[in-house]
Amino acid sequence: GNYTLSLLTFIAVLILACPCALGIATPAALMVGVGKGAELGILIRGAEYLEKAEKLNTVVFDKTGTLTKGEPEVTDVVAFDGGENDIILAASIAEKGSEHPLAEAILQRADMLGLKVSEPETFEAIPGHGVKVGLGGKEILIGNRKLMNDSGIAIDEKEETIAGLEEKGNTVIIVAEGGKLKGLIAVADTLKEHSVDVVKGLKAEGVQVVMLTGDNERTAKAIASKVGIDRVIANVLPGDKAKVIKDLQAEGKVVAMVGDGINDSPALAQADIGIAIGSGSDVAKETGGIILVSDDLRNVIRGIKLSRATMRKIKQNLFWAFFYNTAAIPIAALGLLNPIIAAAAMAISSLSVVSNSALLKGAKIEA
Repeated sequence: GNYTLSLLTFIAVLILACPCALGIATPAALMVGVGKGAELGILIRGAEYLEKAEKLNTVVFDKTGTLTKGEPEVTDVVAFDGGENDIILAASIAEKGSEHPLAEAILQRADMLGLKVSEPETFEAIPGHGVKVGLGGKEILIGNRKLMNDSGIAIDEKEETIAGLEEKGNTVIIVAEGGKLKGLIAVADTLKEHSVDVVKGLKAEGVQVVMLTGDNERTAKAIASKVGIDRVIANVLPGDKAKVIKDLQAEGKVVAMVGDGINDSPALAQADIGIAIGSGSDVAKETGGIILVSDDLRNVIRGIKLSRATMRKIKQNLFWAFFYNTAAIPIAALGLLNPIIAAAAMAISSLSVVSNSALLKGAKIEA
């Protein structure tokens, strides 16, 4: 009798000690979470991003093409020397070989005005500053203050006009020809729809929002205030974006970077979570930890909320799996559990973990 009882007790303890619910606690929730993300158009490339999303406290947005549509338009032309057409023409010649989004805006305007744009003889792009071209023995410069200062072109007396345009959120392109200031072209980019709601939503989740841009401080702040972003990091050269992320991490922040362009890739890779926007470049998608298939910025919030919800499920699952084992083993050891009941209890614990995970499928992930 005693021998049989001991054997049954031993078997019951063995059955309960098998931690199969623990083994499926994480993968079950992960599978449902990642699947739900895919339905929403949010591709999560690994469990580590879910874990990081839970601790996330800072989201950095690249400005052009992420918060804005990346389709700038010419809003103002200020002529100091010659007429509006001359300025657009000089700028178009300079921008003909450029792939900058602002170049497109200028070339479009030249097209609208029906101007014939000739090819420059020499072309030199100066990253973060502008473009220098030569045509018919004359040098055309188009770019920002830095380019003009470096080239010895006086712009100080026009500072007020430039600043006034920038305060409206324009990027101001300064045009000079033959060593003389010719005029200004103001270009503005329109905000993407939902960008204001997304910033508000992230703040509601307790996340600090930062805007990163190559624009100067004044233009950047004008745009940031339209979106409701408090912290702006401006004048960032394309190659320095990753360093900005590193500096934020050095402040002890867990950072997500949202970007779309090729020059965002190092920053996406540096961030704890790189969120690549679907309309962006393939390189950005390769380096993103979370990829948003559509251009809808609200998916940034949905992605973060989904990651957090999945992590909550994993924790609940682990709790119940531990709870079953730790509660049931002592009872079985005292000989109070029949092996058949023990087997049923084990099956139920695994079942509860799977069904708890399945509940995630119906969770409302609102943005």
